[in-house]
Amino acid sequence: MPLTADLIVENASILTMDPDTPRASAIAIKGNEIIAIADRATVLGLKGPGTRVIDAGGGSVVPGFIEAHMHLFAGAAELDHLQLMGVHGFDALSQAVRHYAASRTHQAVLQAQGADYTILSASERVTRHHLDRILPDRPFVMAAPDHHTMWANTKALELAGLLKGKELGPGNEIVMGDDGLASGELREGEAFGPLIDLAGESRVRLGLSTGGEPNPKPTAAEQASDREIMRRGLEWCARHGITSIQNMDGNLHQLELLSEIEAEGGLLCRVQVPFHYKNFMTHEALDKASDMAERYQGEWLSSGMVKVFYDGVLDSWTAVMIEPYADRPDWVGEPLFTPRQFIDLAVAIDKRGLQIAVHSIGDGAVRAVLDGYEAAQKANGKRDSRHRVEHIEVTTAADVPRFAELGVIASMQPPHPPGTMGLPLEPTVSRIGASRWPLSYAWRTLKNAGAHVVFASDWPVSPIDPILGIQAAVLRKPWADGDPDQSFSLHESLAGYTVEGAYAEFMEHRKGRLKPGYLADLVVLSADIEKTAPVDLHMVRPLTTICGGKVTYQA
Repeated sequence: MPLTADLIVENASILTMDPDTPRASAIAIKGNEIIAIADRATVLGLKGPGTRVIDAGGGSVVPGFIEAHMHLFAGAAELDHLQLMGVHGFDALSQAVRHYAASRTHQAVLQAQGADYTILSASERVTRHHLDRILPDRPFVMAAPDHHTMWANTKALELAGLLKGKELGPGNEIVMGDDGLASGELREGEAFGPLIDLAGESRVRLGLSTGGEPNPKPTAAEQASDREIMRRGLEWCARHGITSIQNMDGNLHQLELLSEIEAEGGLLCRVQVPFHYKNFMTHEALDKASDMAERYQGEWLSSGMVKVFYDGVLDSWTAVMIEPYADRPDWVGEPLFTPRQFIDLAVAIDKRGLQIAVHSIGDGAVRAVLDGYEAAQKANGKRDSRHRVEHIEVTTAADVPRFAELGVIASMQPPHPPGTMGLPLEPTVSRIGASRWPLSYAWRTLKNAGAHVVFASDWPVSPIDPILGIQAAVLRKPWADGDPDQSFSLHESLAGYTVEGAYAEFMEHRKGRLKPGYLADLVVLSADIEKTAPVDLHMVRPLTTICGGKVTYQA
C-alpha cells in the first residue's frame, strides 16, 4: 500500500536549516515525523483521501522554535499580573496600578511585572513611600524585568514580616532606609520570597526559590489549579511558534504536572525540566537530580540537567565582576558560591553524567563557572558534556576562547542588551563601564571564537516571542563607535532558536531542522521572513504551530 501523509504543508517558502536541502516548497508529515520535504508536486504525490493540507500562502515555514532558557510555571502565572513594560514616570505608574487594583477588588496581594529600574526617572529609585502614595491600603509588589529585584509598599512589607529587615544569605539584600526600616527594595529571591508566599504563589516559584517540593502536598484542587497554570503557559508558547522548551528552574512537582498533562494528551510543547541546586544544599541532594533524569527521558518530557545560580544581575549590583562596578568602585558583587564550592559541585554533577547550566551574568561569575567546568574535565575525563553558561552579559578576552576549548555552550538572550526592544540604556551601561562594553552581550565575538551560541528569551524576564528575539539579534547596534558589531544575520539568528537549541539538549539528530525522519515540529509564518525588512520582522506572526505532527496552534 503506498505511503500517504497525514498532513501536508504546501505553497511555502521552507527554510529547512538542513545544509543538504536548504529550501523546499512543501513538506509531508506522517504520525510524529517528517516523511518528505521537496517541491510541491512531489510532496502532493503523498496526499491521500484523509490527508489534511495547509496552504502556507507563500509564507515561510521554519523548524519549530526551541526556547532554550525560560521559566514556564512562573511565566504562566504572571500572565495575569499587571504588566508595566513601557510605563515611565510616577503619574503613569500610579494610573496603571490604581486601574489594575480597581479591577481586582478581592485579590489579596496585587502583583506587577516589568518595572524598569528607572521607572520613576534616571536618578530616582523606587521606595515603599512612592508605592504608598499610589496604594496605601492594599499590599502591592512589583518586580523588575530581570526578576532579581522587587519593590513593595509598606502594607506588603508589614504582612510579609520584612519591614524591619531580616538576616539573609550571600547575594541577597533587603535595602534599609535611613529610618532603620526597609526602604521597599528587595534584591534576589531570598529577600522577596516572603512576598511571593504572601501572594499565594509559592508553589509556582518553588523551582526557582528552593528547588524543593510543595509541603504540604497539594490538594487535588491545588494540583488541578497548578495544571491549569501550566496549560496556560504551554498555550502561550505554542501561540508563538515554540515547540520545545528548556526550562531553567525546576522540581519534581513541575515534572509531575507536565506528566499529568501529557497523559491527558495536552502537552503542546516538548519540555525539559532541570533539578535546581541551591547553595544551602549538600551534594547528596544530587541523588534527586539523577532520579529525575532516570524517570524522565522521553522526547516530550525530560530532565537530565542541573541548574545553578552563581550570581545575580547588573542593575542591582548583584552580578559578580572581576573588577569593581564602574559606578560603585568599592564593589564587585557577592557570589552565591565560592569558587572552590562551585568547582567541587561541578565535579560532582559532571561525574553523574548530568548536564550543568549556570546563571552567570558578570565576568567574574563567567570565569568561575568556566573554571569549574575545566576542573570537572580534569577530574572526570573529557566527554561530550555540553555544559552551559547562561546569560554571559559581560566576559573577558581571556575567557572567550575557553568556551570552544571546553565545549561549553553560550546561552544568550537577544532581548536583554540595554537599548534593545525598548529597554533603557541606563543604569546598566553605566554599571558596566565603557571599558567593558566591547565584551558585553558578546554573541558575535563568542560565535567567531567557535562557541555554540544558543538563543532564548528568558521569559518572563523578556517577551517570549522568538521572532522579536530574532529581530533584536539582527538589529543589534554597538553602544559606542569603535565597539565590535555583535549582531547576527537572519539565518544565524534563526539557527540560534532552532539548530543550536536542539544541540543544547543533545537532540540535533531529531529536531532543529526540517528533514525526513526528524520530528514534525514546525511553524508556518504569515510572511516570507527572507523578503521582510529587518525593521518589519516584528510584524511576521506564527499562523500555525505543529509539534509532533499535531497542530498545537492555529491563528
